[in-house]
Amino acid sequence: MVKYSFQGKVAVITGAAVGIGYEIASQLSLAGASVILNDIDKSLADQAANNISATGGQCIAVEGDAGEVQTVEKMIALAYEHFGRLDFAIANAGITTFGSFLNYKEEDFQKILKVNLKGSFFLAQKAAQKMIETGQKGRILLMSSVTGFTFHPDLTAYGMSKAALAFLAKNLGVELATHQITVNAIAPGATNTNRTADLEQGNYVETWEKITPNGRCATTEDIAHTALFLLSDEAQHITGQTLIVDGGWTSTSPPP
Repeated sequence: MVKYSFQGKVAVITGAAVGIGYEIASQLSLAGASVILNDIDKSLADQAANNISATGGQCIAVEGDAGEVQTVEKMIALAYEHFGRLDFAIANAGITTFGSFLNYKEEDFQKILKVNLKGSFFLAQKAAQKMIETGQKGRILLMSSVTGFTFHPDLTAYGMSKAALAFLAKNLGVELATHQITVNAIAPGATNTNRTADLEQGNYVETWEKITPNGRCATTEDIAHTALFLLSDEAQHITGQTLIVDGGWTSTSPPP
């Protein structure tokens, strides 16, 4: 693994008590960054922050719905209150609801839009506003998905929201470039997390190993390594892009 140094840097990351978000937060902390993480579940957020702090990092937990503007505003305010700056804003929070297009419920659609789109949009906006106000260069990272690039059964609404995030990164990469703020997205493929463990009748990893060209199901570390690269100085000339991390699955796209 490439070793990055984020000493003195400050990151806010939504949906980071478990899974991909937690792995990104943990690796940022190990590389020297101070982290403010969020989850809608207070106990999970507190436990995640305690775990990171136990390894010598500085981490603050914020309970709240990442789809609410007040939550992201609170996270950004805490970054400046406790650490005096903000370098990285990572919109990781997202929800998945399955359902066929013809039977999809309005309430599920609204939930998808609120967390996946509204929360990501306004975290990016509020972070960029403060970075510009303070003359701070920065990185904004969005979490898209391979479902935003190719068909997956029963994930029309989810895939639509993730395609929108890739387009948001493309637009903001241009709009914020003169402020030295890069905006990129990661589109993970099948990833072994606590959330996916019960999918595919409990055979999630085995199912995806069989249909992924490189024979692997991604780990949270795979996605976190990608995130750290895009947040690093080595990626300063990359903006407006979405990096697919899927072991080659979108090149063939067989359904599970």
